[in-house]
Amino acid sequence: MKQKTELVRTRKKPFKYVLIGLIISLGLVCLYNGSSLAPGLRADVSDDGADPVIGGFVRKPDDLDDLFEDQEHNPDIPKNIPVCDMKYSELIPCLDRNLIYQLKLKPNLTLMEHYERHCPPPERRYNCLIPPPNGYKIPVRWPASRDEVWKANIPHTHLASEKSDQNWMVVVGDKIKFPGGGTHFHDGADKYISAIAGMLKFPGEKLNNGGNIRNVLDVGCGVASFGAYLLPLNIIAMSLAPNDVHENQIQFALERGIPSTLGVLGTKRLPYPSRSFELAHCSRCRIDWLQRDGILLLELDRLLRPGGYFVYSSPEAYAHDAENRRIWNAMYDLLRRMCWRVVSRRDQTVIWAKSLSNSCYLKRAPGTHPPLCSSDDDPDANWNVVMKACITPYSAKVHREKGSGLEPWPKRLTAATPRLDEIGTSPKEFQEDTSIWYDRVSEYWKQMKSVIHKNSIRNVMDMNSNLGGFSAALKDKDVWVMNVAPVNASSRLKIIYDRGLIGTVHDWCESFSTYPRTYDLLHAWKVFSEIEDRGCSIEDLLIEMDRILRPDGFVIVRDKALVINYIRKFLTALRWDGWLLEVEPKTDSLSLSEERVLFARKKLWDEATTI
Repeated sequence: MKQKTELVRTRKKPFKYVLIGLIISLGLVCLYNGSSLAPGLRADVSDDGADPVIGGFVRKPDDLDDLFEDQEHNPDIPKNIPVCDMKYSELIPCLDRNLIYQLKLKPNLTLMEHYERHCPPPERRYNCLIPPPNGYKIPVRWPASRDEVWKANIPHTHLASEKSDQNWMVVVGDKIKFPGGGTHFHDGADKYISAIAGMLKFPGEKLNNGGNIRNVLDVGCGVASFGAYLLPLNIIAMSLAPNDVHENQIQFALERGIPSTLGVLGTKRLPYPSRSFELAHCSRCRIDWLQRDGILLLELDRLLRPGGYFVYSSPEAYAHDAENRRIWNAMYDLLRRMCWRVVSRRDQTVIWAKSLSNSCYLKRAPGTHPPLCSSDDDPDANWNVVMKACITPYSAKVHREKGSGLEPWPKRLTAATPRLDEIGTSPKEFQEDTSIWYDRVSEYWKQMKSVIHKNSIRNVMDMNSNLGGFSAALKDKDVWVMNVAPVNASSRLKIIYDRGLIGTVHDWCESFSTYPRTYDLLHAWKVFSEIEDRGCSIEDLLIEMDRILRPDGFVIVRDKALVINYIRKFLTALRWDGWLLEVEPKTDSLSLSEERVLFARKKLWDEATTI
């Protein structure tokens, strides 16, 4: 990572010795006055209150009340926040491989560690707003966006030429179009999906199987056309791919309005609970499933529900040359020892099914590998947890019932899930939470009615998802929600998946794993007060939210009045004052004391824009 002068517009450097002299003088003055800067605070080095440096933004005093005593004249409230250099327009701070080199980290490339999260330390955080690329336009709106996006928004056409024979994407004038093809479904994802349903003998060749297939994990998803064509079947896929040589594939997917995220099967567990998906899919995902005693297949095993399917379309499943036969035989033997069975094999695709109960595991010969995980291993722990080469057995209850016990979709959205007792929540509390969020979201939409245009919101993030009530209340809107469970509430994410929704675990003291400008609406309930309690920076989070929010996108912050008052001071500097509204909401059993709701809209701006 370069010095701050490369993040903002280039400044002429002062002479070396003058700079050294100033630093020494400043140190002597501070020493003389007995003063010091607390960790995270900055010296007052610019008139507008913003420090255009790599490093955390201003950190508040420990007591928020002290800061609010004189907000109007507080020098820590910036009038302006600098703009990053244009070369950072696609920056993903925790997936920035330049950072790996600059910090002299030594990731194991064969294990894909260089595609995993490596976040900058606080002193190297970016302290500026990420600019949109030249010519950026408000994205094409859903549902048209499934099939085309503006080329100016993601000016990368590498995949169009590289995958020209596979119908991933084509460049047509000022747009990039997506015919719906893939490496193993050149003729369209819709036909491929029907063929999979036919292999499984599902009624009417509908892969949703009457609502029993709802959550899908698509590994190595490309531009997510497989997930796009599952949506009409009421199936939601978490389309997953790394930020690798197939540049910007997840950025394309999110620009299209398809649920997707950056991630890799490397050394860490994926940030999802156990038993989250009914089906996992890999179409030529180029993953070595045999490595490290099958540890990556064992991660899929952790994530699949009882009886869940693994759909695998790859040369190993059909090619007859010696090397592919060797891989197939070794893979078949490994999956047999994992108690998976082949349920169908046709053309280029094979489908395995996971065991419904522990019975098969108990019948294996002593010493069989892979072993069962130990009883003290928590299969739902997933934030920075190293993968283990062991099989996650079912609980005694799941073993007896031989299934997940979930209702088919859409009933499961509002039905009390069997795993509620694992987080100490009663069905009554669950239903009350669902009702409260239905009322809250109805009020949100009433407040925003005058400024929300048809199809203007597609990608939504709930930054503190709790039981998924916010997302469930949006069921009848043509949107999808990335439910984010903060690390201190990660156990609740399993309830969200049991409801037929998707989400991830995240620590909001760090940057999120997504490209800039990928969400239309961010909902932050209690997020700011919680990270402030942990000593993390509210300002850093505001800049991060700006990074992932699309121009013309909305922010809804629901928090304590003191927090809302503080955030309001940054809205002009953030350029979130395209439309503002603050309301005092109705009181309910989830309310904080003196709670407020702040609505804001991000302006569309470019480097030449002045405020």
